[in-house]
Amino acid sequence: MTFQIREYKESDQPSVLLVWERSVSATHHFLSRKDFDAIKNIVAQIPFAKLNVHCLVVENKIAGFISVIERKIEMLFLAPEYIGKGLGKELLQFALHKLGACQVDVNEQNEQAVQFYKKSGFVVSERSAKDDLGFDYPLLKLRLQQTEN
Repeated sequence: MTFQIREYKESDQPSVLLVWERSVSATHHFLSRKDFDAIKNIVAQIPFAKLNVHCLVVENKIAGFISVIERKIEMLFLAPEYIGKGLGKELLQFALHKLGACQVDVNEQNEQAVQFYKKSGFVVSERSAKDDLGFDYPLLKLRLQQTEN
């Protein structure tokens, strides 16, 4: 599959928000509808241009995106039709090798994402009972294994 990874631009916001919504709907089954709607409203206000976002583009369409701030992956989302096709790995490798990422937080209940990061060399370094927004969804803080030595 031919793709490119490029920097986010303001005109990407509607596509990025749609990818986020579709991805979370497909992978975060543990979220209550009320919490999903609350988080969606928060995400809609995010100033993506200030978050070092890079978009994965397939056939001139945003298929996914990643954000890395201070070596931490803040977001990695793929449109559901691209999950399991190696594109998440491409975004992750881009973040690791081009942006220096070595940390990520992931919802403990998102078992597919936890396994994805563990297979990529991440290990759990910490656990919190709530996510960064204060919702009751346990969060695993992961680090690349070789950075802990």
